Amino acid sequence: MIDSTPRESGIAGSGLVPNLRQSANQIRFSAMTMTNHSGLGHTGGDLSSADILATLYLGGILNVNPAQPAWPQRDRFIMSKGHCSGAFYSTLAFKGFFPPAMLGTFMDPLSMLNGHPDRNKLPGVEANTGPLGHGLPIGVGCALAARMRGEAWRTFVLTGDGELQEGSNWEAALTAQQYGLDNLIVIVDRNRIQQGDFTEKIIRMDPLAPKWAAFGFAVTEVDGHDHATMLRTFASLPLEKGKPSCIIANTIKGKGVSFAENKPAWHHGVPTQEHLALAALELGVEVSQ
Repeated sequence: MIDSTPRESGIAGSGLVPNLRQSANQIRFSAMTMTNHSGLGHTGGDLSSADILATLYLGGILNVNPAQPAWPQRDRFIMSKGHCSGAFYSTLAFKGFFPPAMLGTFMDPLSMLNGHPDRNKLPGVEANTGPLGHGLPIGVGCALAARMRGEAWRTFVLTGDGELQEGSNWEAALTAQQYGLDNLIVIVDRNRIQQGDFTEKIIRMDPLAPKWAAFGFAVTEVDGHDHATMLRTFASLPLEKGKPSCIIANTIKGKGVSFAENKPAWHHGVPTQEHLALAALELGVEVSQ
């Protein structure tokens, strides 16, 4: 039984940021390949969240052990925007939670890789998510459990920005500030597009940072595609002792491929083989024959 797992070193080391950039692009292309295979998926959000996921898992921020996914002292990561499972599954596979070859079964009958993450089927998944607004309430419960047990592990929750239109998030935020859960970190993938259109045309979000601050969170905004900035921010957690943290990661929906960037239609867009060929070129990813 493992009783401790050191965090990966080298956050400021030479070569880490370029490696993360390359890994994030591999995650992007993998997710697009999976969506092409299944004919279903959420390309835009997969692409916007890839840099965040790569930084957390492959940049040594999350204290997790793929060889023992249920290790009690692990950090918990909850993919609240569970519809972006292509990027999440790819990250878990590249981290070593399961063989990357399994990614080719995405949404197949009896596959462990459902359209939405299922903790009963796949190692590394902490919570079943997909219905939006559920991840943060679960995360608050996790963080409170760690506090009650006197344990040091942290809980990270990645939400979409359109997801914040769900009132359950703000009920959870109130609870987090009530208990001063500075072991809870909310990351908002602020790509400004949700299903159907831009968030500000559907239900206005801005000013978003003051909203989180009013709910008792310590808040900062970062470029969600800048690995070096995210590494420094994550390494400095909690943002303020005694307060839960909210990191608003400003991103681009469809980041990395010209035909999808900032286009609401690519929330659900399914890439063709021609799209994949162009994406591989633009992302600098080698495609195995």
